[in-house]
Order: sequence, then structure tokens, then C-alpha cells
Amino acid sequence: MEQKNFVITIARGYGSGGRRIAQKLSEELGIPFYDRKMIVLASQDSGLSEELFARVDERLRGSYVTNILRNWAASTAMPSPEERAFVSDLNLFRLQKKVIEHLADSESCIIVGRCADYILRDRSNVLSVYVEADREYCLKSIKLREDLSREEAEEKLISIDKHRADYYKCYTEGGNWTNPVNYDLTLNTGRLGIDTSCELIRQALRLKLGAEV
Repeated sequence: MEQKNFVITIARGYGSGGRRIAQKLSEELGIPFYDRKMIVLASQDSGLSEELFARVDERLRGSYVTNILRNWAASTAMPSPEERAFVSDLNLFRLQKKVIEHLADSESCIIVGRCADYILRDRSNVLSVYVEADREYCLKSIKLREDLSREEAEEKLISIDKHRADYYKCYTEGGNWTNPVNYDLTLNTGRLGIDTSCELIRQALRLKLGAEV
């Protein structure tokens, strides 16, 4: 019998190495991983510009999130080509959600961020993972990767983690991005490292999904 496709979702703190884990697993398992590429796929699927999707990511700050949550009961209609001037940020998220659900139906893959763990929470072929590390580990990683001072790295870490928390809260009806009960597996890369974290994810795939990896 043909093996059912599986999906690994990875939520991660900035600097914790979650994207590196996705890249390594992608190479080892021979399956694609999607992060910012999700914007490209949603754009291609809808005919809307990538810039629209990117703009939503940039604007999710402070009171803007509050306004989105306040208007959660907005229309669920998908925009037609004629209605693109009236596209809402919520509908742009729904387009990304549609792509994520299609991927979960059709192929084995890894999806980084984008509330994928929440969107696919009721699917039996999904392993959801949260990756975090202590502050010093994250700061060291950011400084080395981006050639920043400690102060710059701290500022960026705080800003991006707040953005990710706001994004998750906005599109999961108030969910807490760092809540461990949202995930099947939570990993501390500061203690485990990237290689061991990848091996634990592979073991979890075998145990939960029966995947031959």
C-alpha cells in the first residue's frame, strides 16, 4: 500500500534554528519546505501580487492586530478578480490557508510558520513542531548570521518574535504562539543542537504517523 503523504509544520523563535532544521530535513527526506515561498504560491494561486501578501506581514503590528481581531466576523468570501481593489488582509490569509491545505492534501512537505500548525491541527497526517532556544543561543546565532552588534541583534529578536506572536494571535482567534499544547513536539535547540533536533523529529514521524523516514 502506498504510504500516505505527511506534513511537518515548524513554528520557531527567531534565532533558534527552526529554518535550518527545515532545510536539513528537506534535504534528508527529499521533500520540499515552504516558508516565504508560501507567499509566491498563494500569489500564483490567486492571481494577486506577492507585494500584497508581503505587505500584510509588515503591517501586523500593535493596534492593527486589535482591529483585525475586532472585525473577525468579516465576510469569508474569496475575492474575485473584479474585487481585488477590496481585498482584505483576512482574505489574503485565507488564500495562504487554501494553499497550505492543498499541500497537506497532495504532497509530503515541511511548512515553516504561517500558522500552519493551527490550520492543519485536525489533520491526521501532520506533525507539528515548535523550536525554541535560550536567549543567548538565539542572539549568538543572529549576530553571526547577520553580522550585527549585540544591541542590534536584541532589537531584531524582540521585534520579530513580537511580530510572529501578533501574526499567530491575529489569525488563530487569539491563540498563543508559544503555548506548547499547540504542538506535538517542542524542541530546545540550545540544548539539543540542530542534528539531534532533526533526528527527534524523524523519530516522532515514525511513532506518530508511521512514516518510513
